[in-house]
Amino acid sequence: MTGIELYAPRLERHRRTWSVAAVVLAAVFLIGGPLIAVLIAKLTGLNSRMGWSSELYQLVAFFGLTAALLIAWVVLFERRPLSTIGFNGQGLNRFLRGYAIGLGFLLATIGAIWVAGGYRIESGGVFAKAGAVAALLPIGALLLGFIVQGSAEEIVFRGWLMQLIASRHGLVIALIVNAVLFGLAHAGNTDPTPELALGVVNIVLFGTFIGLYAAREGSLWGVCGWHAAWNWLLGLGFGLEVSGHVLDVTPLFVDLTATAGAPWWLTGATFGPEASVVTTAILLGASVWVCLRGPFKGHATPEPVARAEAPAT
Repeated sequence: MTGIELYAPRLERHRRTWSVAAVVLAAVFLIGGPLIAVLIAKLTGLNSRMGWSSELYQLVAFFGLTAALLIAWVVLFERRPLSTIGFNGQGLNRFLRGYAIGLGFLLATIGAIWVAGGYRIESGGVFAKAGAVAALLPIGALLLGFIVQGSAEEIVFRGWLMQLIASRHGLVIALIVNAVLFGLAHAGNTDPTPELALGVVNIVLFGTFIGLYAAREGSLWGVCGWHAAWNWLLGLGFGLEVSGHVLDVTPLFVDLTATAGAPWWLTGATFGPEASVVTTAILLGASVWVCLRGPFKGHATPEPVARAEAPAT
């Protein structure tokens, strides 16, 4: 399938960034946003803060500025509306549905690892300790932070990069490039270990599945919700590592840890359940299910319009 516009028709006035340039620019946006945020933090003294407020700043500022840079490029240079990168109709409904599906996927993953003997409860959640109401503040604030973080990554990878490559080279190539680059973007999260290797493989699978989800729905709203829900519940629901990163916050439900003697390929070890074979199986199954639901529709890429020549005189 070639020449597919995933989210909205392309008009003659719309510009498309070259494919190779888009890959380079994606890296620029992903690096540039955090660099600007770090500079702002140093100038204002925000970098001296510790704990969950620092985590919140990183989620909102690092990723929010990344999204802002990309949106500015789309609107100002490419002259395209945000509907062309997936922010089209039924936004709230699609986001909430995606959020619910993401929560379900995460609960199924954690539940399967638990049943297999991979986890034990290390301590209770916020309601098992004094000051439960105060402890809910960082959980609620970081929920919003993960919405910004998850949505920003979706804007870069599925909303913009995948759409651009699909419009030139077809959906299959777009899915492969998007998923591989998304996996490589997480390859430096921890020291090189077997769990990091499997974690990157699973993130490639995640990129494939979520790309299929976005293409199937013809919208970015749902995958923004899915991504935000997965990260939030993983780190703040059960106190587990999110792609190798641990949040210093009392979890909402229980604080889980790996059972002594549990194999790393079951629990994901230092990378978290995203490096578990359970996640591999779930993402593979979900990707196949999305593919079997029929052909992807999208919008046909218009052929270049030949300019009429003036008649010879």
